[in-house]
Order: sequence, then C-alpha cells, then structure tokens
Amino acid sequence: QVQLVESGGGLVQAGASLRLSCATSVDTFSASAMGWFRQAPGKEREFVAAISRSADSTYYADSVKGRFTIFRDSARNTVYLRMNNLKPEDTAIYYCANEYGASWTGKVDSWGQGTQVTVSS
Repeated sequence: QVQLVESGGGLVQAGASLRLSCATSVDTFSASAMGWFRQAPGKEREFVAAISRSADSTYYADSVKGRFTIFRDSARNTVYLRMNNLKPEDTAIYYCANEYGASWTGKVDSWGQGTQVTVSS
C-alpha cells in the first residue's frame, strides 16, 4: 500500500553530482522519518543517510559525510539525496525507505524499488 517511488539515478563520471528523489503520499511523508540505503554488487545493503520527520536531525554514513546531503520538501512529499563528488565506490542501487515516527532509528517500514547509480572512472 505504501508507495515510495525513486528517480534520478543514472550513469555519471567520477566527480559529478546527482540528485535522487523519493516521492510518496502525503500521509506517509507527514508521518515518517525517511532514509536512503544502497547495495553494491556482492555486498550487503548499507545505510547512507536519514532525516527525521521534522527535518531537525540528519544522519550520514562516514563514507558519504561531507559529499551527500539529505533533505525533504513537504510541498512535494518528496525526500532528496544530493550526491556531490561521486566516486566509483558509490556505484550501487539506491533505495528509499520510510520509518513511521518522528525519529530515525533504522526500523524500516517500507522500501522503494531502487534506482541505479553508476559512477565511472
């Protein structure tokens, strides 16, 4: 029932920037903290970034801190992941997730379908 629709992935060169979007319903968006995960070939899914319901707190994996920014737009019921200075090791399928509640704890309630990000050297 919960829909999380990702977009914005693509093929870019190292050093480029990309913005991922995750659109959902007003009910889901207004009730949830939101997060991004990624999974590279042969690896486990890993946490990337998250933002609290009111956007007063954000969290980042060490590997992306300083390069990626998560933010949300209540007018569009959309959470974004701005990725700057992309590296080949950022290549992965990126998944959006929601967690009902004000705070992000990592207990994911729903997942999006994923969007592919490929960074060439």
